Amino acid sequence: MQMLEIVRYSQVHKAVWDAFVAGSKNGTFLFFRDYMEYHAHRVTDHSLLFFLKGKLIALLPANEVGQELHSHSGLSYGGIISGNSMRAAIMLRVFDAMLVYLRKVGFTRLNYKAIPHIYHLTPAEEDLYALYRSGASLCRRELNSVICLDNPLPYSQLRKRKLKDVQAESLNLQQSFDFVSFMKLEQELLQTKYNLIPTHSSEEMEKLAQQFPEHIKLFAAYEAAEMVAGIIIYETETVVHCQYIGATERGKHLSALDALTDFLLTSIYKQKRYFSFGISTEQGGRYLNENLVRNKESYGARAVVQDFYTLELEGK
Repeated sequence: MQMLEIVRYSQVHKAVWDAFVAGSKNGTFLFFRDYMEYHAHRVTDHSLLFFLKGKLIALLPANEVGQELHSHSGLSYGGIISGNSMRAAIMLRVFDAMLVYLRKVGFTRLNYKAIPHIYHLTPAEEDLYALYRSGASLCRRELNSVICLDNPLPYSQLRKRKLKDVQAESLNLQQSFDFVSFMKLEQELLQTKYNLIPTHSSEEMEKLAQQFPEHIKLFAAYEAAEMVAGIIIYETETVVHCQYIGATERGKHLSALDALTDFLLTSIYKQKRYFSFGISTEQGGRYLNENLVRNKESYGARAVVQDFYTLELEGK
């Protein structure tokens, strides 16, 4: 049987890596190297390429933390990326070879962050079966609220009433390119409400939006010239994901986010497959923020989980 070859990523692989992601059945723009490397200074990359008979068949975006390999701690999701030629039996061989490689290099644990099925162009859960066969354990499950746009559920009665109260004549809903102003708004909101800071700085967000204008977009509600609410969208072929959502106190008074969300759902993205509000869980999925999830569900969103696995490599 032909052996699988595993190669650690380096810059010489950038073109072939990006081309494979673009033609894969479950890769998104988050796995292009220009996106992955915006925070290269924060992580030590240890991404892998898998070759069978000299042909690239799979990728693993990953980074190392001590003796552990993470796939990928700097990304929202990120497991094995594969193409339409991937089969279940081949994925088992990929995992067998990968585990031999990881032990040989000296890793003691694999931390695996699965790609939610809503991002798949075609079914691509061979890796979940391979994880099970390899003895991996489910260690974390986050709950994401998603609208199926080609078969949407109706808004709740409360949501309908709130939309009727929106002062539409005072709001201008549009795509915006002022990422700096919005990220400042978002930073103040997160700091005040949760004592947190955004994952991205305003400079990083602006740079990424310039690099990926078809995938990263800002939509905002303005009262006159003032931005009172905004949503940064991460758009893939199947999913519209709300990466950041925020409003000023004035925006909350005007119900600007209600109007902006409805605008995206009914006008801008009604032809997409899924609209994702993001997670409503904390503490590794153990705590559900019921007020937050109820707000998302009022638009007709329902649960899609994102799973995280660990696989101990010592003593096996």
